[in-house]
Amino acid sequence: MSCPSLAAHGIVARLVMLAQPFHAQPSMPTTAEPRVPSPESRKIAFIGGGNMARSLIGAQLARGISPTAIAIAEPRAEAREALSREFGVPTFSDNTQAIVGADCVVLAVKPQVMHAVCAALAGPLRGMNPLVVSIAAGVRIAQIEGLLGDRHAIVRCMPNTPALVGAGAAGLCANRNVDAEQRALAERLLDAAGIVRWVDDEAQMDTVTALSGSGPAYFFLLVEAMEDAAVQLGLPRDTARALAAQTCLGAGHMLADGNETATELRKRVTSPHGTTAAALDVFEQGGFRTLVERALDAAKRRGAEMSAEMDARP
Repeated sequence: MSCPSLAAHGIVARLVMLAQPFHAQPSMPTTAEPRVPSPESRKIAFIGGGNMARSLIGAQLARGISPTAIAIAEPRAEAREALSREFGVPTFSDNTQAIVGADCVVLAVKPQVMHAVCAALAGPLRGMNPLVVSIAAGVRIAQIEGLLGDRHAIVRCMPNTPALVGAGAAGLCANRNVDAEQRALAERLLDAAGIVRWVDDEAQMDTVTALSGSGPAYFFLLVEAMEDAAVQLGLPRDTARALAAQTCLGAGHMLADGNETATELRKRVTSPHGTTAAALDVFEQGGFRTLVERALDAAKRRGAEMSAEMDARP
């Protein structure tokens, strides 16, 4: 579904500008990196043109990749027209046409349709050897291998929606077929829109989903609650929203850009017997930490359930 231009909203445009330092952080230690061919020499095919695909496409173009090096398969005509108009990239209604000559195929579809999409691509991919990147929550590498064949190089990825403003966080996990060059290609694909971290144990990808994949919603819920509480205490809605958003953005910068832990920063802003201490006492009395732990555990378990549901499909 086509999304409205984010730059049209003043506060979002300002957040985009302020979010840039997050992107400046290196995603891996600066050890010897494998040689990566120039971006212009790699063709990337996106199966699905939703919001996450749009964020990654926009990031690749901003990095200097030619629109002709990107192809998008999208079943809806109005969405194809919007993608072509916004990015100037080739679009297709047929997935098999989009992947022709691709060095990387990004499966940017909902978990519920992954089975059908992969089953239809298995034949056309048989004579190719592209890197396959899945950004579908709860879909295991073994499940994709079962549909496409176990010889393919596959990276399972869990990005998040702040990638839309260049401040995303993505966890990646690779199968045994992914070589150093393909690993670097996957990292370049994702770190154009934020930071990436590799996860060696795929079992932990459901934890990544619970933490950073679903995490923006937790953040928005907290800001929503802070805004509503401030309005109840007498502040105008627009003032409460601006102050809450900027406070959380600034706190995030302090945590991401500095060397102090969240615990150290919290202690530094909390004066004994002060207003912050009074508020934090209420959080603790309400079981805040236990609630957060239960929430992440529920998200993790739901990821595992989604994987099992895919196994149960005929």
